[in-house]
Amino acid sequence: MKRKGWLVLLAVVLLLLGSGTLLWRSGFFDALTSQQAMRDYIQRFAPYTHLCFFLIQFLSVLLAPIPSNITALAGGVLFGTWVSFLLTWAAVVLGSVLVFLLARYLGQSFVDRMVSQSVTGRYLEIIRRKQDVFLALVFLFPFFPDDLICILAGLTTIPFRRFLIIALLTRPWGLLVACALGGSALSIPLWAMALLAVGGIAVFLVCLKYGDRWENWLLERLKK
Repeated sequence: MKRKGWLVLLAVVLLLLGSGTLLWRSGFFDALTSQQAMRDYIQRFAPYTHLCFFLIQFLSVLLAPIPSNITALAGGVLFGTWVSFLLTWAAVVLGSVLVFLLARYLGQSFVDRMVSQSVTGRYLEIIRRKQDVFLALVFLFPFFPDDLICILAGLTTIPFRRFLIIALLTRPWGLLVACALGGSALSIPLWAMALLAVGGIAVFLVCLKYGDRWENWLLERLKK
C-alpha cells in the first residue's frame, strides 16, 4: 500500500478508536443492556437527540457489532416509527457505503483490522461467488453480521452502484420492523417471531442453493 493509503488507514483507525472511547466514556455500552437504558442515554443529549441518534446508528456500522436494531427500538420509542426509521435508514446506508469504499480503497490491510479471520474465511468466498443474491439475503435477514459483510464486499468485484442499490432496497426492512416495535406500531408475539425465524432460515437456504438459477432465468427473460 502506498504512503497515502497508510495515512488514510491510520486516520480511520484513530477515528474509530476515538469514537469507541467517546461512546465508552459517555456510558453508551452500559446502555446496551436494555431498551429503556438506551432510551435514557439518548434523552441525555436533548435538544440534540435526533443528531445523537443518527450518529449512534452511523457508528453502529463502523464499530460493529453494535446492534443497530436495539438502538432502533429505542429510537422508535423516542421519536415514533417513521422518524426513527428514516434516521436509522440514512445512517446505516451511509455507514455501509463508507466501510465498503474504505475496504475497496485500502484493501486487505484495512479489512484485517475490522473483520476477524474467522468471519472473513466464512463469508468472503461466498460473497465473491454469489454477490447480489447473497448480499440481498444477508441484508434482509437479521441473523447475519451484515455490517461486517459490507466491509468484505469491498474486496469483491461487485460495482459500487450495484452495492448501493442493494443496500438501499434491502437494508431498511429489518430496521423498519425494529422501529415499528419500538414505536408500538407493530406487536409480534414470541411464537410468531420463532416461526418467522425458522421460515427465514428455510427461505435463505433455498435461495442460496437456487439463487443463481433464478437470477439467470430472470435475466434471460428480460433479454427477450
